[in-house]
Amino acid sequence: MIEIAFVVLGILTGILSGLFGIGGGILMVPCIILFFGMNILDANAISLTAMILPVGMLGVIAYYKAGMIVVKDSLLIALGLFLGSFIGGELAVNISEAFLTKLYVLILLYIATLYFDIPSLLKKNKEKVKDKIHLDERPQLKKAFWVYIIIGLGAGVFAGMFGKGGGIVIVPILVAILHYSPKAAAATSLAALQLPVGLPSIIIYVQNGHLNIMYAVFIAIGIVLGTLWGTKLGMKLPAQVFKKIFAFFLLAVAVFMFFK
Repeated sequence: MIEIAFVVLGILTGILSGLFGIGGGILMVPCIILFFGMNILDANAISLTAMILPVGMLGVIAYYKAGMIVVKDSLLIALGLFLGSFIGGELAVNISEAFLTKLYVLILLYIATLYFDIPSLLKKNKEKVKDKIHLDERPQLKKAFWVYIIIGLGAGVFAGMFGKGGGIVIVPILVAILHYSPKAAAATSLAALQLPVGLPSIIIYVQNGHLNIMYAVFIAIGIVLGTLWGTKLGMKLPAQVFKKIFAFFLLAVAVFMFFK
């Protein structure tokens, strides 16, 4: 019975991963803690393991075929993610769970607030931002390469500490600061979040005895199905609806973790 429960959790996680490009761990970790009685470090380890290749690649392939991924930016972000995830993993196993939870809630509230402010950055009379972004169509995105590496570094530290993949940090920054469309940000984030962010942190969690591999496998089975559905839905949703759903979702998770 517990196996079925993990598969269902994986399906819901996969839908969120494909829809928002955030890895899905933001839903998975609180649910594992609440419904399965695990501590935050064990939940983080299972979350990251379940979302590594080839699961996340399903969403990446779908977005790439739709022309929504900025490959160069994804690679630069991935470099920062790889370095940051080592730092985050080490921090997670050396600080208290209570502190991790409180910090997590504060970060979620900040990002949700940032995302609610995004519509004010886009003037109503301007032409809609294209979801398919090409290098010759995005002069406003021409930032120094180290900007993307720093974004990835910060997201990697976050991912290693909280088992969330890092997309929850990357997506709002790409939209609010670098002026990506929400869908292109989700796609580029998901592409950057694969192997570089998961593997280093997982190695550290395994070394400290926090990973139940079978639970991760059952969740991964569900994520495969959910990711396919989520990416298809994400490509159909209007941009404004996409942003509002994401912001409300972050607030809901923050409230849940605060009162837990």
